[in-house]
Amino acid sequence: ILIENTEDERLRRRWVATSVISNLCLLGYFKYADFFIDTLDRAFGAGIPHLNIVLPIGISFYTFKTLSYTIDVYRRELRACRSWLQYATFVTYFPELVAGPIVRASVFIPQMGRTLRPSWRRAAVGLQIILLGVTKKLLIADRLATLVDPVFGAPASYDSLTVLTAVIAYSLQIYCDFSGYSDMAIGVSRIIGFDLPENFDMPYLSTSITEFWRRWHITLSSWLRDYLYIPLGGNRKGRGRTYLNLFLTMLLGGLWHGAGWTFVLWGFLHGIGLAFHKMWMQIRPQHRARFWQPLSWLATYAFVCLGWVFFRASSFSVALTVLRKVTWVEPGGIQFLYLPFFLLLPLIVLGHVIGRAAAALDDPVAVRRSRRVDAPRWLQWAYRGVRTPFALRPHPAAGLYVLLPLPGFVGAFVLTIWILIVYLFSSLQTSPFIYFQF
Repeated sequence: ILIENTEDERLRRRWVATSVISNLCLLGYFKYADFFIDTLDRAFGAGIPHLNIVLPIGISFYTFKTLSYTIDVYRRELRACRSWLQYATFVTYFPELVAGPIVRASVFIPQMGRTLRPSWRRAAVGLQIILLGVTKKLLIADRLATLVDPVFGAPASYDSLTVLTAVIAYSLQIYCDFSGYSDMAIGVSRIIGFDLPENFDMPYLSTSITEFWRRWHITLSSWLRDYLYIPLGGNRKGRGRTYLNLFLTMLLGGLWHGAGWTFVLWGFLHGIGLAFHKMWMQIRPQHRARFWQPLSWLATYAFVCLGWVFFRASSFSVALTVLRKVTWVEPGGIQFLYLPFFLLLPLIVLGHVIGRAAAALDDPVAVRRSRRVDAPRWLQWAYRGVRTPFALRPHPAAGLYVLLPLPGFVGAFVLTIWILIVYLFSSLQTSPFIYFQF
């Protein structure tokens, strides 16, 4: 409120600096104090005792939320919230607090004027999105964890093919685990009456690392772009500065994910990848783009999996052992043929095919104009010419989901079969959401 009411630009900068620094200091103390103490001990033998700080729930996410709110008010892109209750609700809104999506005040606070009455239409849509998230988490991610956890726990014990399979399985596990949580948060919020922004858009279909970051953890990517990359200068200060800004943005993004040098290296790799792709786009012949797409997709996926090795590994030594295994430098070891991986892989591919077909055949421009979410045209046959009764008017930032609001007995039958499949084939040993640790 002080930032909004002050006309003196120098004083406004002081207020926003006070807000930003205090937020970052809190995050730095709770999340990174022991990390830097450990680094100093290893480098110089300082012998500084660890503080053993307990990490507050959701601090990485609500810090970014509050930072974006203050900065938007400073930029005069958002009016300051006059209600303490509304602001506190925005900061502590629990469904998305512990793992995202990162919801900005400009999206959330205006929706608090809605009447939060129960709505069967919103419940029908929200429950399907929740069920989609539960399917990703319990049926796919937790199943794949049975392969990933032991292999990354002792990669030297397994043969190259098993370790390579585990790396691919982890790429699918972290996607289904994280997007599954986001789906559940979005679905619960849809039932309550809030429309949260979409957080994933089939990222493994990307044909470049730049496209991958437009599709993966979309709310974080856009946050880093708007509040870090652009303030650093973006692409406005020449090519060299553009590459440096991309690199620094991803390096800090890696550190945000976790207090460990493996996360810093993961961000380093993606920063180098983004800078290299930016350079490549400025020199490659555009008429060959379609010809190179399959190879571009393979190279992008391989690069992302390389990054996931460091993201998942508990230390550099473990990561290097995994890399030696997947490159067949040390091929020997136990062969672990995990059958559910080969059964789930076609299901994941089918889901992407359906999503790609829906995105290609639907009319997102018309949907955005009317702010209605209907069944895509390729499913209209299920209604025999009758439009879905589950159309609703979401917030413009909310994503479009491929839903199956089938009428009557058919809908109940499909829903029952879906629930039974999830119940019967889900992993009995569930694991915490991967992003809870951040």
